[in-house]
Amino acid sequence: MTTYSDKGPRPVGGKFLSFDHIKFLVGNAKQVASFYRCRMGFEPLGYRGLETGSRRTAAHVVRQNKITFVFESAYEPDNQEMSKHLAQHGDGVRDVAFSVEDIDTIMKIAKQRGAQVVRDIWEESDEYGTVKMAILRTYGDTHHTLIDRTKYKGFFLPGYVRAEEDCLLKQLPQTHLNFVDHVVGNQPDKQMEPVAKWYEECLQFHRFWSVDDTQLHTEYSALRSIVMTNWEETVKMPINEPAPGKKRSQIQEYVEYYGGAGVQHIALNTSNIITAITNLKARGLEFLDVPDSYYDTLRRRLAASNMKIVENLDVLQKLKILIDYDENGYLLQIFTKNTQDRPTLFIEVIQRRNHNGFGAGNFQALFEAIEVEQAKRGNL
Repeated sequence: MTTYSDKGPRPVGGKFLSFDHIKFLVGNAKQVASFYRCRMGFEPLGYRGLETGSRRTAAHVVRQNKITFVFESAYEPDNQEMSKHLAQHGDGVRDVAFSVEDIDTIMKIAKQRGAQVVRDIWEESDEYGTVKMAILRTYGDTHHTLIDRTKYKGFFLPGYVRAEEDCLLKQLPQTHLNFVDHVVGNQPDKQMEPVAKWYEECLQFHRFWSVDDTQLHTEYSALRSIVMTNWEETVKMPINEPAPGKKRSQIQEYVEYYGGAGVQHIALNTSNIITAITNLKARGLEFLDVPDSYYDTLRRRLAASNMKIVENLDVLQKLKILIDYDENGYLLQIFTKNTQDRPTLFIEVIQRRNHNGFGAGNFQALFEAIEVEQAKRGNL
């Protein structure tokens, strides 16, 4: 595992502030939005559709604290772009949008350095002000929309109306998910380095953390990963690729079922993972199982270290939450099962206690848990 201390030269102009929202292309946006509300505790935020003058697509927006998801579906059978995306990838992430300052400079440099522009800078306005946006293509068919909200005070974006309340949500326990911690992109073999380089050159990101297959492997499969981040380190984009193993790795399984590179999981940060997972499980969200032997080994390792875990280990074991630590601190993490039929996208819930890693110490346990599920699917 490598942590990078050298950020390289300070970026020229422009600033990436945070993840703005994540847009999914799905077969039925209305029903997918309901899943994320009822199972994961998101609140309805906005809507765009026939009633608002959007003739081609419907979009349902949900929010929880600083996390915003947009689910979009086509109305018409001749919407080639969306129907092709769905046929190829199934329900999945189309766009990881960033809030930025000085979009003009960011786009100028991205274009100079060869970034593929899907749509150059345009403006949209309503009674709340004006937003400037532009879209770049990153790995596979995934996009990054850059959104400059400097002159905008609306609840989401122009063209959206506020969504109606969901009367069911008041009856369900709170899930305490706060912000997007990181978004992981899976690549075919040998594509990780070119993608990492794209973020370095076109977006002026730097390397934050990496692991290779000598450090991350099970008996059957292995992966390599590089985490790319902006100068302020508020936006983290891990890039994974499979490494050769005896059997098909979960990264390779993803690439085959997704039909190429794409977003594999979205990590959501919480400051109280025990309450969050207790309540998510009460809502019926399904998580990967971890064998009790993981916790036996963990207790032995912790006993021999100076690390003190604040949370009750018995409770963490009961909830199947994983722990990774170093000399400075630790993190707690857990992974849902896939959120759609294809074994592609899933969600991570993570709590950090002075630890900026990505759970390298847990990859073995995570891979083995996923391999159990892969074996059930006949895909190992």
